[in-house]
Amino acid sequence: MDTRKKVLIISASARRNSNSDALADSFMEGAKAAGHDVEKVSLADKKIGFCKGCFACLKLGKCIIADDAPEITEKIGNADVIAWATPIYYYEMSGQMKTMIDRANALFVKDYKFRDVYFLSTAAGEEEDCDERAVRGLEGWIECYPESRLAGKVFAGGVNDAGAIKGHKALQEAYDMGRSI
Repeated sequence: MDTRKKVLIISASARRNSNSDALADSFMEGAKAAGHDVEKVSLADKKIGFCKGCFACLKLGKCIIADDAPEITEKIGNADVIAWATPIYYYEMSGQMKTMIDRANALFVKDYKFRDVYFLSTAAGEEEDCDERAVRGLEGWIECYPESRLAGKVFAGGVNDAGAIKGHKALQEAYDMGRSI
């Protein structure tokens, strides 16, 4: 029996080589080391417009807006495991991540494969609960997919400038979490 899983990592930072992207890379390396098929999508170079609330996606099974979101949504629906990586802005997920979540609404009426969802986040703030509101936001999305669950999270606080995460214990935690899939 093949135990390899299809893992999709969505890096939601607008900044290239960001701290949350480094966390995503560590998770990815761990998942690859465990023998899984892993793909990482960076939203930094994608064109993703805001959801218009027209609900055409619920009738058509895909969004009618012609940008990069429908392709990413398809990848989300076909993955066994999803990992969202985001910087925390004002105690919440990045706008890029929230916009992609909104645009993936077509999955609501489709047969999705993902069961385990992971949350990787970084912030300048170091408070242990700095990511709490963002986690709750992601849990709201997960709740709409009853076969899925929040399988784990890693938070790296005290990292603001690009590269500040180097040597942070969260990198190993992300690697170990990816490896444990």
